[in-house]
Amino acid sequence: METMETLTKADLSKHLIENLELPKKDADLLVNSFLESIVESLHRGEGVELRGFGSFRLRDRKARQGRNPRSGQSIQVPPKRVVYFKLGKELRSRLIDEA
Repeated sequence: METMETLTKADLSKHLIENLELPKKDADLLVNSFLESIVESLHRGEGVELRGFGSFRLRDRKARQGRNPRSGQSIQVPPKRVVYFKLGKELRSRLIDEA
């Protein structure tokens, strides 16, 4: 399997510094503030929609039977809340349809 590079918060800040000529402190603050806004909205149970990019939603997963991969023993996996991301139409066409 091919290893993919990962875009980090530092990379996003660097992009803002280069393209918008922002001071590093302001770029870091902008990235952190943007991401914190997403986290706070999800924490309140709200969805986040970035039109053309995608949307983040919370989903509840039910409890289920699982299996310990080492021992093979059946275990009960508790219910949990997970973040779900759905691609927006524009991003989907740029990433998937053009591939």
